[in-house]
Amino acid sequence: MTANQSPRTAWTHSRRAYYRHLASWYLLGRGGHLGFWHDTPVVAAPVDTGRLGPYLMVFAEKSDYAGPFDSAGIPLLDYGGEIGPQHNPIAISQYALGNYNRWAADGSDDRKRKFLACADWLVDNLEVAQGDLLAWQHHFDWRYRQILRAPWHSGLAQGQGISVLVRAHAMTEEEGYRECAEEAMRSLMAPVSEGGTLWTWEDEGVWVEEYLVDPPTHILNGHVWALWGVWDFALATGDEAAKRLFDTAIITLKQRLADYDTGYWSLYELSGTKLPMLASPFYHRLHIAQLRGLHRITGDAVFDEYADRWASYQRSRAKRTWAFVGKALFKVFHY
Repeated sequence: MTANQSPRTAWTHSRRAYYRHLASWYLLGRGGHLGFWHDTPVVAAPVDTGRLGPYLMVFAEKSDYAGPFDSAGIPLLDYGGEIGPQHNPIAISQYALGNYNRWAADGSDDRKRKFLACADWLVDNLEVAQGDLLAWQHHFDWRYRQILRAPWHSGLAQGQGISVLVRAHAMTEEEGYRECAEEAMRSLMAPVSEGGTLWTWEDEGVWVEEYLVDPPTHILNGHVWALWGVWDFALATGDEAAKRLFDTAIITLKQRLADYDTGYWSLYELSGTKLPMLASPFYHRLHIAQLRGLHRITGDAVFDEYADRWASYQRSRAKRTWAFVGKALFKVFHY
C-alpha cells in the first residue's frame, strides 16, 4: 500500500490484480498462485496405515514447482498486485510433502534437501498467534467472507505443517522438529474462541477451521487435510489426546457428510449463504481423493460410498452442467 492509498483502495487494486491472475490461469494456463494449488489430486499407493509413511496425497506436480523461490529455496506464491510474491505456509508444507514422497520412493538426496529446507522454515516461522499459542501465519491480507488482516492463521496450515515436521523428526531424529509439531498441535486443538482452530458444536462434534471467520464456514477439504495432520501426529508420537480428537472428528465428519451432498455435486463449505457454495471441478475431484484417503486410514466404508457417489456426479454431463451454473451464480451474487 502506498502512502496516499487507503486500505480499501489498496485492497481493491489487489483484488483486480487477483482477478487478472485468475483469468490468466483459467484462459491461458499460466501460473500465479492458482497454478500451484490446482494440481491433480492423487492418493498415494497403499501403505501400512499403522505407521508413519508417505503422505497420503502424492503432490507430485507440486514437488516440481518451478518457482519463484526465496534465496533459501523456499517456494513463494505470486498473488500479483499489492500482495505480490509471498510465503504461504500451506504451500510450503505441500511442496515439502511432495518432495518427501519422492524421496521415500527413490532416496534422492535433492528431494531430501528440499524437504528438510521447508521443515526448517516451518520451525523458524512458528510464531505467537494469540496468548501462548504458536501458529504458522500468513503475512498478507486476504479476502474470504471478509478481509483477513495480516497476520492470520489457519487450521489447514497447522495440520499440514505437523505432517511435515513429524516426518522430519522420523527422518533425522532431531527433537526440534517434534517439539515444534507439539506446539502446532496445541494451537490446532485449542478452541477458536481462544485463538486456536477447533470449532465445537453443542453436540460435541468438532471441526478444524481452515479460515477463522465468524460465523464459521466449515470448509471440507481444509478439515480433512488438517485431520491427516492429527492422524500423523498420533501415529508418530502415540499421543492419546490427538487420537481422541481424530476419532471424534471422524464421527462428526461421517454425521455431516450428507450436508455437503447436493444430490448432484459436493459443497466446498457450509456457507450459510442464500446460494450454496458448490465446489469447483478441482475441489470436487479433491474431495473424492480425500474421501479415498480417509477410507484407507479408517477402513470405514461410508467414505468410499460417498467417494463413489461424488465420482458418479462427475461422470454425468447434466450434473456437471448444473454444478457449473450453480457455481457461476454463487460468484455473481456472493463474490
